[in-house]
Amino acid sequence: MGNITESYKTLAKISPDKIAIHTNHQQISYQEWDELINQTANWLHSFQSENQTIGILLPNGIPFLQLFAGASKAGWIAVPYDLKWKMNELKKRVEISHPSFIVTTREIYSQIKQSIPNVMILDDCLKEISQLDPTAVFEAEGNLPFYIGFTSGTTGKPKAFVRSQDSWVASFACNRFDFGLDESDQVLISGALIHSHFLYGAISILYLGGTVFLLEKFAPIEGLSWIHSFPITTVYVVPTMVEAFLKEGIQVDKSIKVISTGAKWSERSKLEIRHMFPNMTMYEFYGASELSFITVLPDCEGIQKAATVGKPCYGVEVQIRRPDQKLAKPTETGKIYVRSKLMINGYFDQDGRTIHSIQDEEGWATVHDMGYFDEDGFLYIAGREQNMILYGGINIFPEEIEKVLSLHPDVEEVAVIGLSDSYWGQVVAAVVKGKGSPLELKRFCKMYLSSYKIPRKWFFLSEMPYTTSGKIARAELIKRMESKVVRD
Repeated sequence: MGNITESYKTLAKISPDKIAIHTNHQQISYQEWDELINQTANWLHSFQSENQTIGILLPNGIPFLQLFAGASKAGWIAVPYDLKWKMNELKKRVEISHPSFIVTTREIYSQIKQSIPNVMILDDCLKEISQLDPTAVFEAEGNLPFYIGFTSGTTGKPKAFVRSQDSWVASFACNRFDFGLDESDQVLISGALIHSHFLYGAISILYLGGTVFLLEKFAPIEGLSWIHSFPITTVYVVPTMVEAFLKEGIQVDKSIKVISTGAKWSERSKLEIRHMFPNMTMYEFYGASELSFITVLPDCEGIQKAATVGKPCYGVEVQIRRPDQKLAKPTETGKIYVRSKLMINGYFDQDGRTIHSIQDEEGWATVHDMGYFDEDGFLYIAGREQNMILYGGINIFPEEIEKVLSLHPDVEEVAVIGLSDSYWGQVVAAVVKGKGSPLELKRFCKMYLSSYKIPRKWFFLSEMPYTTSGKIARAELIKRMESKVVRD
């Protein structure tokens, strides 16, 4: 299908002076960006390495995007690593992904050089790159793998996936058809590029020919200031960022698109953000690292169908299946299966050598989310199958209860888990970060939930345990709460 950088040459000819990327310290035009990517690809090609994989351990900035896009143009695979990982977490992921070398800052180099092999300093690499031919000497062809990412689920154990060029090029069509984006858009990327939502947001806009405004790190005041000061038309966010914006209480009157993952939004946040951005057009999407875009809920339907995650994205098929694999009826909960050209190639095994596809013979795949379609074809997410609580033979999805509890003003964060019970099998327990009391929260739940869904046990923590990807570590939480019940 193509390369994620294939449009740069045309854009450099049509709009050579148009700004491709804007940061706090630098602006780069499309002509400069095209030449920089050519130089980077030529630099990588000069290594003549059999294992054509580059590790990127960098903060947000043009060099991060440069190395990622340059690797793609050269036919190499880029592996972004998270600066927040501890040394043992980084080492595990390096062992799985086998990079030829890792590029990082001078400061980080001094911290990891004794533990991580083949580390190069960014400034030295940029100096070498700047001396190379700015025209395309080498053009990678074919449907090559170009990106290794990591998921940790709820256990924290890293899994590496590999993605092909074609999957992202196919995804770019969703930007046009589902989000209404094109070369006129000026997009604020407010989160860390290590997360695929923001990395994809930046790379896809560069492919379309728009302008990327890239924050070095997320800061709500700075993000709002940029929205006010620059001609930004679109903002990529996640729900936690919206909460941070809401705390600032600064109204933004300009017309703006907001693109966010949709599965974890509280309905309270959805209402409040509309007051803060009265001229906002909201696009929420449901997706997964493995499957990419699945469904989208555009603004015109977001108010009437606020509890849904929308309808299938462009080029995506979705099925709900019963345990016997037969198709579920409308409003009947089952496992969500997806088929599209947007998916990963598969997971690496633990030695990082063999790729295992996630698709069946007919191209369908699942990440074991449960949900249902309503009569109008809108998808509702019930929860993750592995999180499901079996209470006396009844299936309870924690996500439904979490959504309700998160509406309470005294609840900062909540996780609902199932704890072992000799009679019921499992009972519902709520782990809360916040100030509410069990009695008050039970009364609140009764307003929205059936009695059997109201947590039987309540725990209060000052901080939640998290996986390296920032999700609540449910397995650890269950272990801790089970041991607490035993001690008590």
